[in-house]
Amino acid sequence: MASGRGTSALLLAGVYGVRVDGVDYSAANTALAQGAAQAAGFAERTGFVTGDAEHLPYDDGVFDAVLCECALCTFPDKARAAAEFARVLRPGGRVGITDVTAAPDRLPPELRSVGARIACVADARPLTAYAAVLAGAGLRTVTTERHDAAMLRMIDQIEARLNLLRITSPARLADAGVDPGAAPAVLGRRAPPWPAAPSATPCSPR
Repeated sequence: MASGRGTSALLLAGVYGVRVDGVDYSAANTALAQGAAQAAGFAERTGFVTGDAEHLPYDDGVFDAVLCECALCTFPDKARAAAEFARVLRPGGRVGITDVTAAPDRLPPELRSVGARIACVADARPLTAYAAVLAGAGLRTVTTERHDAAMLRMIDQIEARLNLLRITSPARLADAGVDPGAAPAVLGRRAPPWPAAPSATPCSPR
């Protein structure tokens, strides 16, 4: 889900030799992923479509695994998306999720805004809330992992991108509702208001 430009899909196809289907909401990303698969020689083992994770364009029980990376927190209807994950899995299949977890009441206002979606934080939930969403879809959490260092690296990347946009495209930041002057203070390396991010959460049907 949210396969983007196909990086993870191509990695899976190349390393494990599996068939991988990617779904992304952006037609531009789908086209880039298709081009990357063709260039890498994986066109026969991969497929990329433009679609919505809340309405997956696949039949029931057709996949052995579902991978959703840094995207569940952005889905408007997380419960619906989780139900779709479960629907397309074969019995005994697994879901692997990496995502930002956050305690919303501890987030400063700047990280609850539309602009905060750049950091995939605005609608992030506590780990227990994600587990409850998955459980509601009949998925049992098997294990979770903390990757706080990955969050710090992500913050560095976000700051670098904001700095580049601040120099090259200030109008785009303004249109997105991002205050470039406030962003460093919000995204700086202070104690983060989230308990663990991202978290890897493989799940399996009950």
